Amino acid sequence: LFLRHLPDNVEERFLGKRSTNLHHLAEDPLRVLFSSAFWLEGGGWLGYLVLFTIFHATAERWLGTWRWLCVVVIAHVGATYISEGVLYEGIRHGYVAESAVNTLDVGVSYGLAGIMGILVYRIVDPWRYVYLAGLLLFYGVPLIFATNFTAIGHMSALLLGLACYPITRARAGTWNPMDLWHSRRIAGLP
Repeated sequence: LFLRHLPDNVEERFLGKRSTNLHHLAEDPLRVLFSSAFWLEGGGWLGYLVLFTIFHATAERWLGTWRWLCVVVIAHVGATYISEGVLYEGIRHGYVAESAVNTLDVGVSYGLAGIMGILVYRIVDPWRYVYLAGLLLFYGVPLIFATNFTAIGHMSALLLGLACYPITRARAGTWNPMDLWHSRRIAGLP
């Protein structure tokens, strides 16, 4: 909400100072990694609120706050360094312009992708494979057709979330989507 009330040039400067681009990661990585995790580029906060409720709240309730936070941090920091590392190599080999060191890269989406990944382990078979296929398709299509550091970051975050499986082993309970359907039928709902 705060950013929506700023003029476009002020918003870009504000986000630019919190961007996890190569320039800022080299200067002050802890500050930009922390501050970039709290901003949405483009102001799509209402949609993110829905996604937060569906994915983050579900994961935190299942994993507990500390495990949930570990997954978010691993996905956000890991995907940032992977995507920016790929960008750095692109610049170094002349595939990408040197001005890309200052590319705007902020947001909560890497943490969300990691959480979406770990929730694969919350869903019972065979539905977990349907969900996983949907995630791979959702994050894989941009990686194939619009390869950029953000698409690389999102896929990396998803894979890092999946790699956090050991965090889930001590957590009980899986979710069967069919239970919702059965309970609605018993209640006489469509």
